[in-house]
Amino acid sequence: MIRVENVYKSFQGVEVIKDINVDFEERKTNMIIGASGSGKTVLLKCIVGLLTVDKGRVYYDDTVFSELSFQKKKDIRKNIGMVFQGGALFDSATVEENVRFPLDMFTEKTDKEKYDRVNECLERVNIRNANHQYPGEISGGMQKRVAIARAIALNPKYLFFDEPISGLDPMTGIRIDKLIEEITKDFHITTIINTHDMNSVMEMGENIVFIHEGQKWWEGDRHELFESENPELNEFVFATKLAKNAKDQKKR
Repeated sequence: MIRVENVYKSFQGVEVIKDINVDFEERKTNMIIGASGSGKTVLLKCIVGLLTVDKGRVYYDDTVFSELSFQKKKDIRKNIGMVFQGGALFDSATVEENVRFPLDMFTEKTDKEKYDRVNECLERVNIRNANHQYPGEISGGMQKRVAIARAIALNPKYLFFDEPISGLDPMTGIRIDKLIEEITKDFHITTIINTHDMNSVMEMGENIVFIHEGQKWWEGDRHELFESENPELNEFVFATKLAKNAKDQKKR
C-alpha cells in the first residue's frame, strides 16, 4: 500500500500541495484528478520521489520512503514502474533497447534472459516485429505501449502514469486504458494514474482522489462520482465533459 500523510510542497514560497492525506488502494486502479495547476502532477512526483516533500511523509507499505537515503530509495524504485506523459522513450535507442534499459540498470540477467524478458513485455502490450525500430518510426499509440512495456519489465509492484492518453485519438486512448486495466489486474499491481480524462476515470476509477487548489477535496469511486454534492468536483467533471465533447465534435 502507498500512503501519503500530511504532505506539503512549495515552490519559491508558494504552497502547491497542502496537507494531503490519502491511502492508495492496493492492487487497484487509483486515479488523481483535478484541473491544470491543481497540484496533481506535483503530488505524483512527490510520491515517486522525483520531488522532495517539504513536510509530511510518503509510505510504501511500512517504509517511510520520503525519508530514505538516495541508495535506499533506489532499492524501492526497483518495484516501481513509471510512464511519463510523453512516453519519455530514448529517441536514439530502438524499441528493444528502450524496454531493456531498466533490466540493464537494475538486474544482472544474462543477455538471453534480458532478450526474452523484453519480448515477453512487448508481447503483453501487443507489439510484434518492432524490436529494431526507433520511436520516431512508430505511432504515438505504439510509443505509449512501448513505454508501458518498459515500465513493467522489472515486474513492478507499483505502476504510475502521468496523463497516459494525452495526445492520443479517442480509440487509441480507449485501447491504452484497457491495457492499463488488464495489466493492473493480471499482475496484481497497485496503479496510480494522474489524469483529467473523464472517460478514463469512469472506465477504470476504482479509487479517485480529486485535488483542488493543492488540497484533497474529495475521494470516492467512479460510481459515487456523479452522486457527489461537492460543487468544485461537479464543476470540474461537468466542464471536463463539455470540453471533451466539443473537442470530439471538432475532430468530426
